[in-house]
Amino acid sequence: MSERLIRTFVSVSVPKEIVNIQSMLKSTVEPKGVKVRWVMNGKMHLTLKFLGNTTQGSIDNLNEALFNAVKSAKVINLSISGTGAFPVKGRPNVLWLGIKGDIDELKQLTVNINNSLEPLGFITEKRDFLPHVTIARIKSNQKKIPNISNYLNTTFTELPMKIVKISLMQSESFSKGTFYTILGTHFFRTNLE
Repeated sequence: MSERLIRTFVSVSVPKEIVNIQSMLKSTVEPKGVKVRWVMNGKMHLTLKFLGNTTQGSIDNLNEALFNAVKSAKVINLSISGTGAFPVKGRPNVLWLGIKGDIDELKQLTVNINNSLEPLGFITEKRDFLPHVTIARIKSNQKKIPNISNYLNTTFTELPMKIVKISLMQSESFSKGTFYTILGTHFFRTNLE
């Protein structure tokens, strides 16, 4: 019998005040009959690495690797600032908020995570890491597209955030939405001294 697979990723939590920014930005998107799914309160996060299908038996090894990846990490000071869309502004599938601050330190953290997970079979993505927080998704197979020009041009007060830990997360999709479960949390050692 094969072992059950679960969808996993490595992430950082974001300040709860991000919902105020999302709420303000909802009014800037003109859906024109297009379904826009806004990420629910408490579900927004900064993904550092998407792992995909993972065996339940590998969770302990993943947590050990992640512990080693961050054991000498220092606090990373960031802020949530600006808006964007993937894959292109003219036909968006994802609306996101940008990240500013200690980006070099954040990128080094992702390098450390990738280096720790590669021996376990999790290959480093070839594309550059673009830190962002997804706040809405738009189905790509709809005939119409929403007007997001106001969304892209809206400014807001930067929201400070500090990274002091990372989490290994499980993602499960149900008819009522996506649910996340924390499989492991790893604090930066500098916070425990």
